[in-house]
This record gives sequence, structure tokens and C-alpha cells, in this order.
Amino acid sequence: MGNVATEPIKGIGTVNMMFTSGKKLVLYNVLYVPGIRKILLSGIVLNNYGYKQVIESDNTPSLGYKKYVVTFIDDATRYCYVYLIHTKDEALEKFKIFKQEVELFHGDLIKILRTDRGGEYYDSVFFQSSGIIHQTTAPYTPQQNGVVERNNMTLKDMVNSLLSYSGLSDGFWGEAMLTACYILNRTPNKRNKLTPYELWKGRPPNLYYLKVWGCRAVVRLTEPKRKNIGEKGIDCIFIGYAENSKAYRFYVLEPNDSVSVNTVIESRDAIFDEERFTSVPRPRDIGLNSYNRINNSTNNASTSVNNTLVSSEPRKSVRIRKAKSFGSDFHLYLIKGSRNDTEPNFQYCYNIEEDPISYKEAMASRDVSFWKEAIQDELDSIMQNNTWKLTDLPPGCKPLGNKWIFKRKMKVDGSIDKFKARLVVQGFRQKEGIDFFDTYVPVARISTIRLLVALASIHNLIIHQMDVKTAFLNGELDEEVYMKQPEGFILPGNEHKVCKLIKSLYGLKQAPKQWHQKFDEVILSNGFYLNQADKCVYSKFNSLGKGVIICLYVDDMLIFGTDQIHIDETKSLLSSKFDMKDLGEAIVILGIRIKRNGTDISLTQSHYIEKVLRKFNHWDCSPVNTLIDSNSKLLPNKGNSVSQLQYAKVIGCLMYAMISTRPDIAYAVGKLSRFRGCLFRSEWV
Repeated sequence: MGNVATEPIKGIGTVNMMFTSGKKLVLYNVLYVPGIRKILLSGIVLNNYGYKQVIESDNTPSLGYKKYVVTFIDDATRYCYVYLIHTKDEALEKFKIFKQEVELFHGDLIKILRTDRGGEYYDSVFFQSSGIIHQTTAPYTPQQNGVVERNNMTLKDMVNSLLSYSGLSDGFWGEAMLTACYILNRTPNKRNKLTPYELWKGRPPNLYYLKVWGCRAVVRLTEPKRKNIGEKGIDCIFIGYAENSKAYRFYVLEPNDSVSVNTVIESRDAIFDEERFTSVPRPRDIGLNSYNRINNSTNNASTSVNNTLVSSEPRKSVRIRKAKSFGSDFHLYLIKGSRNDTEPNFQYCYNIEEDPISYKEAMASRDVSFWKEAIQDELDSIMQNNTWKLTDLPPGCKPLGNKWIFKRKMKVDGSIDKFKARLVVQGFRQKEGIDFFDTYVPVARISTIRLLVALASIHNLIIHQMDVKTAFLNGELDEEVYMKQPEGFILPGNEHKVCKLIKSLYGLKQAPKQWHQKFDEVILSNGFYLNQADKCVYSKFNSLGKGVIICLYVDDMLIFGTDQIHIDETKSLLSSKFDMKDLGEAIVILGIRIKRNGTDISLTQSHYIEKVLRKFNHWDCSPVNTLIDSNSKLLPNKGNSVSQLQYAKVIGCLMYAMISTRPDIAYAVGKLSRFRGCLFRSEWV
């Protein structure tokens, strides 16, 4: 036997086998071995006697009676290919198809294929002849192929979500899997920031034709099948996107003279009702009668999907749909042109979901995965800094509350840069003289930044930028401050305990002062000198005149250096003391864009001014050379005045541009700032 042990044979005889189907099979020369407790049948021996074995599975087949799925992922771009197969032994043939397609598309060869130890990929002759290194994971070690395993888990979760939301039976899992892969390839990931589609094909994906999977649709019959009298369309269910064709895939619900019911058709002409769904069971002729739910144990070579067939009678969705309200300050803009024409210039028009205002709202958002990741990053920073420790609340003390603040950080072009979550203490409940004393903290002046940029242009200095992650968490507290445990992260069994703050948190009155004090101590202890004219400028130069200048504005800093070596040394010093983010060469600081052309450096706020014009609905204003006539006299408005708050916001935005890069508008802004909401509407322009 397999364990080298032996058992005596007590006899040889004939066995009659009766199958559930009613068929009988007679086996001759059967050995009787009492030491073996189970019946052993040899498939090779049965084949030699002319018998054929068919192994049936309880897995739910998809449309086309395909029971498995195989995925191939490019390790560099994370672009994924999905193939539905009938049996596992088709996996190698699908890889050959995949290999031929991608090598022709990219003009390059596949070097390495990494799989588990499944036998479906075992063909040493093929891999040796093609020059591909076939790497396999260690036995029962799927984490060695973690990219594929995580991708398969994501695809399964998406399939379950699509089936659950649409109400379709699990017989449609194959179409849901193809659609999930289609969407995943067009979704940015944490590793590359861009979509796998853009990295794979070299162009951004078009997402405007995406529809809600599983919704009802009326498909227009094609010209040869359409009659002069009668229906022009048929009721269908949208089940995916056509491969290598600009068309949708639909599952036919109603019979037609030209199209059979329970078939799949492809068409680009359809009217979608994305608010209507129908629960449709699998047709009896292409499905099994009973299934189980999606199997959770799936390897990277195949995905088995099981489910229970629902009632054959269609049902209406019981989901209550509510119209989404974007608030009273939401405005609708009509832009002339197609979506492809307007997308590059008006990307902000398509991002209409506001930032969450509470933890519960973030967890209910469609970007919940990004918010969870942002919250985890914030908590990791807090724990690494040993910001607090759990303790019992002393008698007579009252803990401060806290709140999660969520914000989407935007790039200059209007696209999303990252999702940011910040744990903020309710510092407004602090009492002066008890919970805090001093709160003042200096910041670098705009004039100082302009002066340093001018020196960089004159002396050809290198300008780099760094950002301190969770800067306020570095300051050490002198007072005793207690805080409630953060929402969503209350430790079980320690609900009655509170957090005793050892270091600062955002929201505390003394947090800015403590952070600046900590940064000041670290920098000065490493040989830097403090500038007496601006307390946020530090310098360090050697006897040869080589060195750096650091300009700090809260948690943003500019590093001016005579050469790259001294800048790198400064970055290493800062990174060893604080959690830093290296932004490379300075591009934008405090809304001011730095443009460099050789030794010439220019400062501009064109993107900031465009943002202000769009914010106050004056983007279509015509530019003029003379901003205001010095002889004109502004008269008080005796009619309906403009909102005082709105007017103050406009003046504030213009004043920031004035003191930063646009001194030419100083006279006009100064004259208009004398008024508070008493101007005519015509004098806004």
C-alpha cells in the first residue's frame, strides 16, 4: 500500500454494484482484504476493461454549463484575465490562449508563470519549449501567490454583491464574474494609483457607458429581425459587456419570433432601467435542480460556485429606493458638448458625493474601503507614536470627546489624490489654565517664501518639498488630558476606560505649540540655526558654503539646498525623527505653483484663481487690463444687497492671491474690502 504496509488477502470474488440510476455493474477478480476498511476502485483498471468514468459535481454551472473559472494576472500592472471553463484540465489550454494574445499585444514574451501545485498546469514539455519558468508555491502555502489569492477573493466578493443586489440566481455567477473582472481592471488600486487598464493598454478607460449589472433593459431588435407591425424591442436583463466588441450582453426574458427565450444576445441599442430588477431562476435545460452557495475554498486556478435555485416565478425587489439629496447648496450646471469633450476640463462635475461628516456615514459610503484604509493609517500613526494609554478616569475629571474628520485630498487638475481620515479631539471643551496654557505657534510668512524662492533663482538652489504625516501627534503634553475611546474602536471589556493622552492630538488647543516646540528642539539639536527674522526658517551651512535652508509652515516644509547630497542628508535626518512623506521637487506649496525653467523660477496661482472663479460662478468673465477705474466712486446700494458672508468669502480669496503672487490687484481689492454686502450685483465683476 502507499504507506509501505501490507495486509493479507483473504479471498477473490465477484461484486455486483447497483447505481441509483438503476444500472448494474459486475466487477470480477475483486480482492477481499479485511484490513482495508474502505472500498478501493482503480480507475486505470476500469479503463482497461472498457469502462468510462464521468465525475459529476454539485457546483452550480454558469450559462454554457461552465463550472470553473481561471484567472491570469500581470504582476506589474495587476491587469486580470478571466476565463470560464468546463473542467480544470482546460486551464493550461486557456493559458496558451492568454500567452498568445498578450505576447502579440505587447510585443514581449512571458518569462515566469506562478501557480499553485495543481496538476492542471503540469506540462514540463510545453514550458521548457516555450522558455517559461513555471514557479509553484510550497504545498498548502497559498500566501506565496498572494496577488492572485487576494484578487480571487475580491472577485468572489464582487460576484456575491452583484448577485445579491440584482436578485438573480447563482446560475448567472459566470456573467457576474466576467463583469467583476471588467470593473476591477478599470478601478485604481493602492499599489499603482492608476487603473490596471491604463497601465496595460496605455490609455485611460472610458467609464461613461457602465450600467448597473442585472438591471432590466429593452433591447432594440436589429433590422433583419424587426417587423413593420409589432414590438420593436424585447425585454432583457443586462448581464455584462461583450468581449472585443462595443456592445452589451443581455439575457432574453420574453419569447420572440426571431430570438429565443433564455438565450444571450449582444447589442448596443438598448434602453436601461437601472432602478428595476427581476429575480430570474436558471433555465431547467442548462442548470441543475439544486445548488449550494458560493464555495469559500477556491484556489487561484479555479473558482467553484454553488447556490440554491430560487423559485421559478419572478419576484419584485423589496428594496426601498430613495431619491438621493445633495443638499440645498447643490447646483446643476449644463455644459455644452459630449462627455468625452468635457471630462478633461470639468472633472469636478462628475464627483458629486460629499465628504462624510461622521463615522457612520463613512461606513455607509460607496468609498467605504478607502475610508477604512485611511482610518487604519491614522490609527497606525497614533499607535506608533504612543499617543495615549488606556486607564481609569480619575475622580472629578471629565474626558474630552472626539470625532473622525474625513476629507478627499484633490490634485491640481481636480482628480482625487488620496482619502484622508483624521481623529480630532473636541478641544473646544478645554478650559484655559486647567487643560492648556499657551496656544500660540509661529508660521512662515508668504513674503519669506517668496524671498527664499528668489534666492534659489539667484544662487541656483535645489527646492524640494516634504510633508509631516500626523505632525501634531509628535508634540509631548505637559498637562493631563483624558479622552474617550474613538468611535468604532472601543476595546471589548474595557468600555469604561478612557485614553490618557501622552502626546498631542489634532483639536487640542496646545497641539500646534507642542508640535512646533518638538520640531524646534530636534532641528536645533542637529546643528541648525534659527533665523531671527522668521522663527520658522532654519539653516545649516559648512565652511565651504554648502548646506540647506528649511522653511516650515505647520506640517509643510520647503528644503532649499546647494546640492542634492545635503538635501538627501536633511531628508534622512527628518525621516529618522518624524514620519515624513517625500514629495520630491517642489511643485505646489500653499496653493502656489512653482514653475522652473533652467535658472528661472516663477510663482503662479492660475489654478487657484480658476478655482475661485468657478466657485463663485464667474468663470465666463472677460479679462481686462485695468481692474478698476480710480476715478469711479462706489455708491451705497439702496436695493437688494449681496449676501454679506458670500461677499466676505470673495474678498478673502482675492486677498490671499494679492499677498501671494498678485500685488497688481491690491488697489482694487483694498477698495472693495471697505464694503460689507452693500454693493450692487454688477459691481462684483
